Amino acid sequence: MGQVEEAKVSCLNLVTCHRELLVSTLRSIQCILDNLLASGFFCEEDVEIVQRTVTKPNQVRKILELVQCKGEEACEYFIFILYKICDAYIDLQPWLKEVNYKPSRDIEEMRVVNTDPISRYCEKQRYEMSRDSSFIMSYGQEDETRLEDLYTDTVMELVNDCNESLGFVQGLDQLLGEDGVFNPQGEIIYVIGDAGVGKSILLQKLQNLWSKKELQTDAIFFFKFRCRMFSIFKEAEQMSLRDLLFKYNCYPDHDPDNEVFDYILRFPEKVVFTFDGYDEIQEAIDLTNGPEVVSPEDKANSLELLLSLLCGKLLKGSKKILTTRTGIELQSRVIRKKVVLRGFSPDHLKTYINLQFKEQEHRDLVSVQLDASPYLCGLCSTPLFSWIVFKSFRHLHTMHDIFHLPETSITLTDIFLLLSEVFLSHLATPASPLLKKSTRCTSETFRVGLRPLSGFAKLALQGLERGRFLCSQEEISECGLTEQDMALGFLRPVSNYDASDAPATFEFIHITLQSFFAAFALVLDEQATGSSILKFFTECSRRREPCCLPLALCTRSFVKPHEKKPFSTNEHLQFTNLFLCGLLSKTQASMMGLLVSPVLLKKKRALLKAYLSSSVKVHLEGLPHHTANEGRKVHVLPHFLWILRCIFETGSKDIAKMTAEGITSSFIKMGYCNVYSGDCTAINFVLQHRQKLLGLDMDNNNISDYGVKQLQPSFCKMTVVRLCVNNLSDSSIEVLAEELCKHKVVKVLGLYNNNITDAGAKLVAQIIEECPRLEVVKIGKNKITGVGGRYLANAVKKSTSIFEMGMWGNSIGDEGAEAFAEALRKHPSLTNLSLAANGIASNGGRCLAEALKENSVLRIFWLVQNEMTDDVAPHWAELIQADTGLSHLWFINNKFTASGIQHFADALASNTKLKEICVKGNQLSEEEQKQFESEKRLRFH
Repeated sequence: MGQVEEAKVSCLNLVTCHRELLVSTLRSIQCILDNLLASGFFCEEDVEIVQRTVTKPNQVRKILELVQCKGEEACEYFIFILYKICDAYIDLQPWLKEVNYKPSRDIEEMRVVNTDPISRYCEKQRYEMSRDSSFIMSYGQEDETRLEDLYTDTVMELVNDCNESLGFVQGLDQLLGEDGVFNPQGEIIYVIGDAGVGKSILLQKLQNLWSKKELQTDAIFFFKFRCRMFSIFKEAEQMSLRDLLFKYNCYPDHDPDNEVFDYILRFPEKVVFTFDGYDEIQEAIDLTNGPEVVSPEDKANSLELLLSLLCGKLLKGSKKILTTRTGIELQSRVIRKKVVLRGFSPDHLKTYINLQFKEQEHRDLVSVQLDASPYLCGLCSTPLFSWIVFKSFRHLHTMHDIFHLPETSITLTDIFLLLSEVFLSHLATPASPLLKKSTRCTSETFRVGLRPLSGFAKLALQGLERGRFLCSQEEISECGLTEQDMALGFLRPVSNYDASDAPATFEFIHITLQSFFAAFALVLDEQATGSSILKFFTECSRRREPCCLPLALCTRSFVKPHEKKPFSTNEHLQFTNLFLCGLLSKTQASMMGLLVSPVLLKKKRALLKAYLSSSVKVHLEGLPHHTANEGRKVHVLPHFLWILRCIFETGSKDIAKMTAEGITSSFIKMGYCNVYSGDCTAINFVLQHRQKLLGLDMDNNNISDYGVKQLQPSFCKMTVVRLCVNNLSDSSIEVLAEELCKHKVVKVLGLYNNNITDAGAKLVAQIIEECPRLEVVKIGKNKITGVGGRYLANAVKKSTSIFEMGMWGNSIGDEGAEAFAEALRKHPSLTNLSLAANGIASNGGRCLAEALKENSVLRIFWLVQNEMTDDVAPHWAELIQADTGLSHLWFINNKFTASGIQHFADALASNTKLKEICVKGNQLSEEEQKQFESEKRLRFH
């Protein structure tokens, strides 16, 4: 009984003793009044007394006076409200912990209703975001698909500021977490990916998870924006941060004191922003001379507000996810972490097939066709293209009782023609009731649909020329499109960003589809000069390569307002060029001949052929070349890849042959050119016609196993095959082993940082054994153990040509080290060897040291980041004394102490050929390192 009385007194004491803290901290009082009234502690008169009080602090004082007058239970219920609705009273949570407040059993049974504006706004946001994000409307007509029924994860790779891999995102929660953060001061989670790879739907999934409280984050507010909206505001239109947040998302209800906005300003870490499509910003403003927006109350241009948010000038500490297409770079100092979307892996694609097709028979039929075409598999690794292909499968089956794609080479143009055929088929006359299925006639479908097709094409081209993604109802009507045409599904309505009664606007269901229709317009136009088809090629020349978009507050490099460009990136135009090549190909000649004059078609095709035939040669001639061991070398730009893609779309072997003849370099470097698996067919389409041998460096791309299969016909001519950092598995090595061992011309093989296991190592060993010209093998940072290390070491032992072997970052351990020791004995050619970061301990080190006494050829040996200790130091000292010719020996980050290093120092007195022994990062103090200062060849730094 005494304890109960003491508890009652303590609650009354809390309100009395901490009165000033409560007065200065409490902000949201309406929720307190509502609950005190509903529970019977306050009457209407009490509420009116509080509300008549003028200032907020005085209102709080009046509440405290009243609850104190009403006794202990009222005081405890008052504190219970603060405890229960923690989001609204977040400032008082530390105080509640400090006083060790725990509600009594009786109070816990009392009801508390959250009428706080902050909590209400959070719930309103969750409700509206759930409604907006639960269905996928991006790629359909009137039908809606539930997000959870179709969303499939893609490969998401974390990279650092130098675009080096940091691993892969295992779940969407990890996207907002600390994994992969390389700049804690940065504000932006930068998500990069190609067209159609799933950037927008990824954000939609994040929004949906947050709305259902299934996203692991403590953020209570979530604001989503599409970057293109910032391009449609009038230049003179000024708005505040409050306008931007609430007017273009949703307004808080019952918030006369602006508590929601104040909360956002005070706790920005509780806010998540998503900005979709940074590459779609079409305006540029001069912020070099303009004021930075640092006050949330100031009004400014909408783009200024966006940039101030992204740079952290406003709401610093909030989580901001920004998506953009590949090729748009920001300065690293504003980026917190960087994520690259790589599309579907084979497992992801299988999951997506299972979602798209419910019957196992259909799943098997689709899988068989994909397995038969590595190029089609490569295309389907991009979610957008995969959706089109599978939608076409279903359409052909439903309408025509066909369950296979046409027996032709499937190009990207073919894929988009299939999509157009699916949508245009709604114009077709229904089949006779006597016929179960209609007969498919693609040419007839396009002939019947020519009028709306022309209208959509004209609309798309006007958009690209004017630099616009959105179109008005008036512009649609001017292109001759009717409501019936709109129902075909090529366009979708765009909700007004400000919830006003402004006329509706529309957009193509995907930007790439707009590019496709723009290309159609260039082909169909019989009024313009024939050469007009090449205008976007000029726009996309290599001298106009995109680099950085205008994050001016961060980069301080910005164009003036009068220097506006239609698009900040030209990828939309590149796709238009690509589709133009496909539509003018001979494959499409019969169908296109029904839509446009065959004479004009032939003229346009000739102009395009003349341009493409010399474009690669012109591109390469404008690049610097230098001579290296591999021959005359050139590092191409991404535009080179676009040219090859265009040539492949034409399907013209003549153009491919002329292009191959124009490549005079003997070594082409395509590193960091954003090559994905589907591009490898285009590369092979040209390179297979080359007569001379060629070196090809495709490091740091995303070609995967599908891409290697597509390059297979070209490996017969390759002297250099560099495929490092490309997400390859053992199946790629099977292809390489078959081709390289057959033709035996390869000199350099680079497979660093892939997913090669011991099985793949065995195949690489076969290549080393059977290719007499092979000199360099880089196979570090894979998944090779001692078993695979033994395969490789035995192959090196038999080779008389290899002089450099890179094994850094595997796990061969002492077993693999012992095998390499045997390979090193009296080896005639190996001069450079790296066994760094392989878990090699003293036994392996001892074998290597002993074997090297019988080797006079090795010059550079890296044993960095291993596990060797002092007990092996005498053996290495004996090798050093033997003075075999070794010039560089690296023991960085092993476990040697001063005692072990002393053995090296003593031995160096008898050695004349070693230039350095690097021992940085071993177990020596700075004082111990100083005792070796006289021996300059011992490097501690």
